Amino acid sequence: MAKLTCDCEVIHQDVVNKVKEKMSDDSEYITLASLFKIFGDSTRIKILHALRQNEMCVCDIASLLKLTKSAVSHQLKALRLANLVKYRKEAQIVYYSLADTHVEKILDIGIEHLRE
Repeated sequence: MAKLTCDCEVIHQDVVNKVKEKMSDDSEYITLASLFKIFGDSTRIKILHALRQNEMCVCDIASLLKLTKSAVSHQLKALRLANLVKYRKEAQIVYYSLADTHVEKILDIGIEHLRE
């Protein structure tokens, strides 16, 4: 088995400088990590995938996933705060959908990667 560590003490400063110019502020990486944490819950992923297919109300999602309305509402709040879902009210009913096409792409790429 090949050793995967670097035993040399040489710093390729040109490479380090080139990459350093393209790095973001730490705060952006912290925010991105928080976003990816949202995707770390299978229930939230199921909700996002369901909303990828069609907008739905809490009752519909709860029925589909065999969860309580309270559990679904809790997850939708986290998804809403992460700007992954949006909602619209129609009389007494609140319909949820994906926030934008970026969320669709993240889901599609993730599923495509798994199926390769």
